[in-house]
Amino acid sequence: MQYNETELKAVKEFLYKIADDQLIIGHRNSEWTGLGPLVEEDIAFSSIAQDKIGQAQHIYEILHTLGEADADTIAFTRNAADFKSCHLVEYPIGEYDFSLMRNFLFNHAEKIRFEMLADTSLEQLAKLAKKYRGEIKYHTMHSDTWITQLGRANEESHARMQTALNETFNLALGIFEESEFAGNLKELNIFEGESALQNRWLEAITPLLEKASLVIPERSAWQPVYGGRKGYHTEYLEPMLEEMGEVFRLDPKAEW
Repeated sequence: MQYNETELKAVKEFLYKIADDQLIIGHRNSEWTGLGPLVEEDIAFSSIAQDKIGQAQHIYEILHTLGEADADTIAFTRNAADFKSCHLVEYPIGEYDFSLMRNFLFNHAEKIRFEMLADTSLEQLAKLAKKYRGEIKYHTMHSDTWITQLGRANEESHARMQTALNETFNLALGIFEESEFAGNLKELNIFEGESALQNRWLEAITPLLEKASLVIPERSAWQPVYGGRKGYHTEYLEPMLEEMGEVFRLDPKAEW
């Protein structure tokens, strides 16, 4: 499909948003390798991290076909202000309860986003959305299992998971920061919109959290943390990007 200048900007911004989220949370999840509470969890978090970074790479490759740089250059050489990631994915891993809750909230948004994109008019993205179903099913299964077990295990674990939910919920609402190009994406039959995604996300996570005896904060306390989609980020992103791109910058043309 041929896009005019505005439509092309809309498509690129949309793809950057999805891929940057995947790359950053993938990198964060990889930091649990060797630190997990169980060997099996070391493997699980590492595997999920690898999947998400791989998904980011595939979407960066679509961007390359639209005139952007190659995937490695996109991932490793941009400044923080050029990233479109939401704040939720940028925070350090913290304690395990924080990372588990972040994964739970993010994975379900990601699952629904790719379900919505399975029939998008952007054919390359539609193919990826269908391809990712198996991987994301595993990601949500992992987070659902842990949220349920720890939410209902004992008083301490329940309190910690509820605190983690309270801390991450407004950050998670930032996933759904609407784009100035939302109308273009809808007209092009690429994406229905962040508001629709958020509504479906709430419908999905609410019964799962109730099953875990956890309570979503009162709506009056909802204060979505926006800014990431417009290049305004947490203090944690820039140092992470410096570390992530350190080897690539030593010799960008090196072959492995």
